[in-house]
Amino acid sequence: MGNPSIEAAIKLEKKRADTKLKELDRESTDNPIMRLFNRLVRDSLTREKERLEKAEESFKALDLNKLRGCFGFDTFFATDVRRFGDGGIFIGNLRKPIEEVIPKLEKKLSEAAGRDVVVWFMEEKTNDITKQACAVQPKAEIDLQFELTKLSTPWGYVSAIVLCVATFGTIAIMSGLFLKPDATFDDYLANVVPLFGGLITILGVSEISTRLTAARYGVKLSPSFLVPSNWTGCLGVMNNYESLLPNKKALFDIPVARTASAYLTSLALAVAAFVADGSFNGGDNALFIRPQFFYNNPLLSFIQYVIGPYTDDLGNVLPYAVEGVGVPCDPLAFAGLLGMVVTSLNLLPCGRLEGGRIAQAMFGRNTANLLSFATSLLLGIGGLSGSVLCLAWGLFATFFRGGEEIPAKDEITPLGDNRYAWGIVLGLICFLTLFPNGGGTFNSSFFGDPFFRG
Repeated sequence: MGNPSIEAAIKLEKKRADTKLKELDRESTDNPIMRLFNRLVRDSLTREKERLEKAEESFKALDLNKLRGCFGFDTFFATDVRRFGDGGIFIGNLRKPIEEVIPKLEKKLSEAAGRDVVVWFMEEKTNDITKQACAVQPKAEIDLQFELTKLSTPWGYVSAIVLCVATFGTIAIMSGLFLKPDATFDDYLANVVPLFGGLITILGVSEISTRLTAARYGVKLSPSFLVPSNWTGCLGVMNNYESLLPNKKALFDIPVARTASAYLTSLALAVAAFVADGSFNGGDNALFIRPQFFYNNPLLSFIQYVIGPYTDDLGNVLPYAVEGVGVPCDPLAFAGLLGMVVTSLNLLPCGRLEGGRIAQAMFGRNTANLLSFATSLLLGIGGLSGSVLCLAWGLFATFFRGGEEIPAKDEITPLGDNRYAWGIVLGLICFLTLFPNGGGTFNSSFFGDPFFRG
C-alpha cells in the first residue's frame, strides 16, 4: 500500500506517449528506411497509449467525497480524511466490533466506489495523541502489488525445487564431514543418516505447522525456498505472503508456528538421543565434531549455556573430547542442536525474517524497522570481525529479506498477553543460542580465537 498514485503515474506515461507521437508527426524525411522506422515506432506508441487508457479506467482514484458518506455511527465514525495514493485515510473511531465493521464497510464502500475496495484499520500517533484510522484503497491496486511480487509461478516452483535439491545435497555433504577418517559405509549409515533425517524432520514439521496455521487464517503462502549452506546444511526457509493478512494475530502466529515447532522438534530429537544414549558422550555411533566447526560458532555457546562449561585434562570445552579428532556427539542430538541454531538465525528481528515479522506484530512497524537496522548493523560488525556466518546471513537478511510486511487489515486489536509471552520466550531462546559466550568458547568475551583447536 504505497502513497504514490497509480492513476497519476499512468497519466504521466500517457502524456509522454502523446508528446512522442506529436514529435513523430512533425518529423518528415525522404529516407524510406527512416519512414518505415517512424511508422513502427508510431504504431508501438499508439498501442501503448491505448493500453494506458484502458489501465486508467481500472486505476482511477477513488472519490473521497462519495466514500465519506459510507462512514457512520453503525461502523466507523470518520471526523477527517486525507488523500493517500488512489485512496484515502479516514480518521475517526470504531463504533462496533471490528470483525463486524470490516465486511460491512467494505461492501458499502465498494458499492459507492463502483468497484471493489480494501480497508485497513490502524492507529496513528500525532503529538502524543493516538487516533484510529481507516485506510481505503482500490482492490485492483493491491492485487497488482501481489501479482508483481508473486512467487507462485512455474519459475518460482522450479526455483524452489532446485534450492530444495541443493539444500538436501549440502545437508548430506555437511553430515559426512563429521565422520572419522577411517569411517566405513556402515559408519556412514549409522552416523550420517540420523543427522540427515533429523534435519529433514525439523524442516518438515516446521513447514507443515506453518502451512496449517496460514490456512487457518486464510493466508496464501508462496512456495517455500530452502537456503543451502555448507556450514549448517540449511540456513532456514523463506516464503512470502501472497494475500492480505486479516489481523496482527495472523502476522504473529504464522512465523511463531514455524519457529516454535522447529524448536520443539529440535529439542525432542536432542533429548531423545541423550536419553537413549544415557550420557552426553554420543553413545556407540557418535559423530566427532571437528574443532574447526567451532570457530566463531554460536552452536558451542548454546551447548555451554545448557550443559555448562567443562575443563577436562586436555583443556577442551566439552567432555570426552578427543585431541586431534573432535567432540563426540550423538548424530540425532547434533541434528537437534543444529536445528535450534538455524531456527534462531531466522528469529533475528530483521526485515521479513520470521523474527522481523514477529517484531512487527508485537511492536509495530516503526520499532520493527529500528530493530531490523540494529540487527543488520550488528551482523555487519560481526562479519567485519571475522565471522563468515554473520557476514553471509547479514547480507541475505538485509538484501533478500529486507523491508516490512504489508499491514494487516486489523492492526488495532491487541495481540494479548499470551502472545507477548510467547514472543519474549522465543526472543530469549534466540539470544541464548546466538550471543557469543566467553565462558570457554573464546579467549575473549567477543569474537576472539577459539579456545579448543584440537
